[in-house]
Amino acid sequence: MTAPVALSCGEPAGVGPELALAAWRALGAELPFVLIGDPRHLPPDSPIVQIADPSEAAEAARHGLPLLRHDFDGPMTPGTPNPAHAQGVIDVIARGVDMVRSGAACALCTAPIHKKALQDGAGFAYPGHTEYLAALAGVERVVMMLASAALRVVPTTIHIPLSEVPRALTAKLLTDTLHITHAALIRDFGLPRPRIAVAGLNPHAGEGGAMGREEIDMILPVIEALRAEGLDLHGPMSADTMFHARARESYDAAFCMYHDQALIPIKTLDFDRGVNVTLGLPFVRTSPDHGTAMDIAGRGLANPGSMIEALKMAHDMGNARARDAGRGNPG
Repeated sequence: MTAPVALSCGEPAGVGPELALAAWRALGAELPFVLIGDPRHLPPDSPIVQIADPSEAAEAARHGLPLLRHDFDGPMTPGTPNPAHAQGVIDVIARGVDMVRSGAACALCTAPIHKKALQDGAGFAYPGHTEYLAALAGVERVVMMLASAALRVVPTTIHIPLSEVPRALTAKLLTDTLHITHAALIRDFGLPRPRIAVAGLNPHAGEGGAMGREEIDMILPVIEALRAEGLDLHGPMSADTMFHARARESYDAAFCMYHDQALIPIKTLDFDRGVNVTLGLPFVRTSPDHGTAMDIAGRGLANPGSMIEALKMAHDMGNARARDAGRGNPG
């Protein structure tokens, strides 16, 4: 039987607990997952089944939300982070990673965290989830992908000012990010020969140098070098013509130069079901593409679509990676 997906509880004062319950109501025993967290943080009278081992999740999911108990310090108030919870949030993430790396879970899905609450309450030394997961895994370089049924996008640079993007883009960064993306599409998405469309940096992909030379001097040489290695790359392409329906049929992932170039298209096409995927880890990690939503926490208003899709994608990717390992490819 396939191991379940491990779901870390995230910030208890956010929408994570109620979304975990909503996801179980939608998925039931069809896609078993186990929530790691404190049962006191779930909505009152939640149908939960406390389990002692992840192997019990499939049977437990027939009756309620499978829960691996992890007690937190201090009370929980929806919408107001409690500094006493910070270390518990961090420890649950590490526990989830241990479960996946041991094979007790097939993948890790993480509910949103509140970074300032972790910094204030436990001196959290990482900019966010992704960097902490990379540190736990001993991995220097990971890549963010946003994925849905409509589109997969990878931004090469993420949370930096637009004015810094041209300086941040280097041939090495492009090469490393494309290699990680290509490998993940094969291993985790089951695409034997993934097609990747590479956007230019400038309008009209520089228009032959009239609007910038990054495409000519850096992006195209990287593409040509990787094509020589066997990667199926197309570009550099003008970003304004990459995302209409007919164009999307010609590639499996869009590789973009900066945050908004990648995220605006996917959030326009599929705002409620986008999934954040971390590529380059030695285990599968997904997360809903939204934050803690403190303003609506505890009110039953949060849309569970992205959480449900994140769990589904984690399950599918975990199984794809297991099949790939079974064929003798490294994980």
